[in-house]
Amino acid sequence: MPRQKFDYFNAFGRQAQLACEVAGMLHEVFRDFTPEPVLGQLKQMHELENAADDVNHEILKHLAMDFITPIDREDIANIAHLLDNIIDYIEDVCQRLYIFNVTYLPRDAIEMVVLIEKSCDALNAVLKDFRNFKRSKTLNQLLINVNDYEEEADRLFIGAVRDLYVNHTDDPLYVLAWNNLYSRMEKCVDACESAAAVIGTIILKNS
Repeated sequence: MPRQKFDYFNAFGRQAQLACEVAGMLHEVFRDFTPEPVLGQLKQMHELENAADDVNHEILKHLAMDFITPIDREDIANIAHLLDNIIDYIEDVCQRLYIFNVTYLPRDAIEMVVLIEKSCDALNAVLKDFRNFKRSKTLNQLLINVNDYEEEADRLFIGAVRDLYVNHTDDPLYVLAWNNLYSRMEKCVDACESAAAVIGTIILKNS
């Protein structure tokens, strides 16, 4: 009996959906922030990260066995890797909250987390339409939406980090912690944009 054909686009969608769930969980951590529950919330987030790793491994396992793939093998592996990175980076933000023993969240941080969630949602919309990339009339705009959030996050990052060095120089530990956290948060949005950029390139290659 022939082996059932593996659906790579569906697997990408599962990765993107898990990224949205992890981003939503991070938003909850920031929105209702108190330091005590962070370790427990981090454990819940790690369970989703493990589930995402399983999907990534599944993709690579089938990629090693399949003779014919819907797009280039290197592109499939690259997308899977980039989507997996997003989840790792989001989890890393929550880990840093715990490691740095953060007790207070500045408003810029909450706004950045909202952009992380919006970026993941926008990328999820891209992945839902990706299998139809040769016929889709909306995919280009969906990719632009991801890029727009990345540009917004860049502006917020610059303003937030400048505020640290203008208004908080009397508290070097605060500056150190939040400089690191803002960099990690921006990395999450950059990772979404990187995945979208690769998808855009694949569309051009296969059009």
